[in-house]
Amino acid sequence: MVKVLHIITRLDMGGSAQNTLHTCIGLAGKYKMILAHGLSLESGMTDLEQADVEGQIQKAETEGVRFYSIASLIRRVDPVEDIHTLWRILRIIRRENPTIVHTHSSKAGIIGRWAAWFSRVPIIVHTAHGHVFYGHFGTVVSKLFLAIEKLTAPITDLMIALTEGERQDYLEYKLCPIEKTVTIHSGVDIRKFNHSMPDKGEAATFAGALGLKSTGLVIGTVGWLLPIKGPMVLLEAMERVWRIYPDAQLVYVGKGDLLGELKARVERSNAGERVYFLGWRDDIHKVMTVFDLFVLPSLNEGMGRVLVEAMACGKPLIASDTGGIPDLLKHDRNGLLVPPGDAEKLADAILKLLGEPERAVRMGVYGREFCRQFSIEAMLQKIDQSYQKLLVS
Repeated sequence: MVKVLHIITRLDMGGSAQNTLHTCIGLAGKYKMILAHGLSLESGMTDLEQADVEGQIQKAETEGVRFYSIASLIRRVDPVEDIHTLWRILRIIRRENPTIVHTHSSKAGIIGRWAAWFSRVPIIVHTAHGHVFYGHFGTVVSKLFLAIEKLTAPITDLMIALTEGERQDYLEYKLCPIEKTVTIHSGVDIRKFNHSMPDKGEAATFAGALGLKSTGLVIGTVGWLLPIKGPMVLLEAMERVWRIYPDAQLVYVGKGDLLGELKARVERSNAGERVYFLGWRDDIHKVMTVFDLFVLPSLNEGMGRVLVEAMACGKPLIASDTGGIPDLLKHDRNGLLVPPGDAEKLADAILKLLGEPERAVRMGVYGREFCRQFSIEAMLQKIDQSYQKLLVS
């Protein structure tokens, strides 16, 4: 079998890591899969998250996937550690002699691809899982990342974009020719979320277990509590929503640097009884069942896998019109798109769907059907086809 070496910076519960693990496990029967990864210390995983990741690694190993842990592979820029990482990857490639090196995320994508090129690996593939050319950093840093990618893209045989929007960015920035790009949406376990549709009584019981009130509509979001994800924009929008729907409840699922700041603003606005911070959870498929409306207020987003999960649960969506989100959210079909960072427009959209429950239900029904194209099986088939095309070219 053809040997494929995957390289990723962090192996955690984030979308890029889950995508990579699903790929390795799902294609392990057809390719010899090897996964090199950092220690993921920067992820700040809880014990529950760590246990979940370790369980996934064990499952992958039973399917034949082999792992290399690279302590020096970290997210932040560190010249000394980055040189160590390059040397370590060169040694892994020399030992394994893969036919394909498939890198994931920015740091591993740069170092891994150059290591593969220096080692004369026949095929080099890269999935950025959402680029960082705008939205994540200031102008200077963003331009630096773009410049580095412009140097690295020419040694890449295939750039996999998670969405058409991301793929168009690669073409507009002149990173690579169109024939060296392909769009493959990140796969989601649709069945897990499709099967989490309890009756109203079960949903109410679970909501009570989470600490939510039995009355009041629930607006929920899932993701990192970081500036790029826009959680503060959502809270600002809800302050307007509460003028019309004072009993509406806001649920944040996730963790991150903005947690303290968000809690402080909630306290200042006397909204403590209406906002719930649930932290990271491994039962998102259950938590989503209590939502009446799902919101993703990101300032930039590679794809937004969580939107697929919410669709599979039958939830109407509201999300920012940015990055790859328009691939998943079709305005007025399965939800509403709003300008990123615009709390007033976000509030208007929330009020619109809360005020038109029948319309919201129709959007949820459409989403449950529409989300099927974003399954893990669809992703695996497209990745396999891409590998096969490269192998015969």
